[in-house]
Amino acid sequence: MPGTHHSKLGPWGNFWATMTLLGLAVHAGQRADVAGEAADASINHSLKMLQRLRELQDLGNESDTVLRVQAAGTDEVHVFHAHRLLLGLQSEVFQGLLYNQSEVTLQEPRDCAAVFDKFIRYLYCGELSLLMSQAIPLHRLASKYGVTSLQQGVAEYMKSHLMGEMGGPGPAVGWYHYAARTGNEDLRESCLQFLAWNLSAVAGSSEWGEVTPELLAQLLDRSDLVLQDEFELFQALEVWLGRARPPTTVAEQALRAIRYPMIPPAQLFQLQAQSPALARHGEAVGDLLLQAYQFHSASPLQYAKFFDVNGSAFLPRNYLSPAWGALWVISNPARDDRSTSFQTQLGPSGHDAGRRVTWNVLFSPRWLPISLRPVYADTAGAALPAARPEDGRPRLVVTPASISGDAAGVSFQKTVLVGARQQGRLLIRHVYSFHQSSDEAGDFLAHTDLQRRNSEYLVENALHLHLIIKPIYHSLIRTHK
Repeated sequence: MPGTHHSKLGPWGNFWATMTLLGLAVHAGQRADVAGEAADASINHSLKMLQRLRELQDLGNESDTVLRVQAAGTDEVHVFHAHRLLLGLQSEVFQGLLYNQSEVTLQEPRDCAAVFDKFIRYLYCGELSLLMSQAIPLHRLASKYGVTSLQQGVAEYMKSHLMGEMGGPGPAVGWYHYAARTGNEDLRESCLQFLAWNLSAVAGSSEWGEVTPELLAQLLDRSDLVLQDEFELFQALEVWLGRARPPTTVAEQALRAIRYPMIPPAQLFQLQAQSPALARHGEAVGDLLLQAYQFHSASPLQYAKFFDVNGSAFLPRNYLSPAWGALWVISNPARDDRSTSFQTQLGPSGHDAGRRVTWNVLFSPRWLPISLRPVYADTAGAALPAARPEDGRPRLVVTPASISGDAAGVSFQKTVLVGARQQGRLLIRHVYSFHQSSDEAGDFLAHTDLQRRNSEYLVENALHLHLIIKPIYHSLIRTHK
């Protein structure tokens, strides 16, 4: 126990007795192997050893090391009586610090000093419990003292707890900044992906005000952002500009990252008339607004004759509005095949506002690839291999009912969002994309067991999918210079 010291032998003597017994058991087993005998039983006292180690840490019996942990900027000192052998086994840093000395003083930030008892417990027992607010200080301690297993464990915890509890503000933005500062690329990318796929939830929380210009620029550059439409993204950006009050160059660069051709003309008029950001920085995006109005005023075929439509401004993001797709909730998805249909707008251009494409969708929970299907032989009495249900995998096929000549110069990217429940919120867990040349998402839920009612992909025993169709324009003629 921190701050206490007991000199009686207690569990420490029992611990070494247990170690001795286990050592004898292992030695006897090794001799049996050498003699050619096959071991027909094993002895496992690992749980008892773990309990002894907990007692050893809690009581501090027979300790030979004192750690004095001082919280930076305060007179607060936490004292831990520990055992050099166990600390050195887990950390080469501690092994060096404690070489030829039995007492050390460690200076730690306040948040790290507050969780140092949990850190020490992990070094003894290989386990700990933690709250979201304790993840960064524990990861910092693990990094500082070279405890790789704890580093990895906390990082995995962070990647699976990116949404705030009970729908409150989440840690994804703060954890992204921490990962970027420390060079943890895997955690940084996980946070960035989570923010992109759940931008509506993040933009509506207090987290949004903590976004740095660097993170904002990365988000605005992505085509996999999931949100209602581009108009919602502009509104979220305007809120950020009002909170952050960045330099003019940062604000104008962010406003130029909005994809104005994806915003209908009526909403563009509204922005020009009512947006404080455009009132302040309108000249910086005047050329982009003109481009958007030109795009909406002509057919895509006519526009593509004179202007390049291959830029990101003409590429839709993952929009949730009905013009771009449909929500499909499949109850008891493991039961049988299902099908549905929905309509989307032919394209984002105002010229195509009244044109629709109908899409047919087939979902099969246990489709068998050709390689696993039964092969029928001509030989009489030949046994046919049984096709087991567990050999199949979920399958999703999206096909157009018909494509008219109006779709010339347009291809369609199909995107499927898979929702999951986390901390009481429905979030996007996976995104699958496939192009017009393919009707099927090849790896759709490839390793998912939809038979389990507690599957992480099911919400109240239902599979939540959102199907999105993204029109992509292609230049038909070399643009005029």
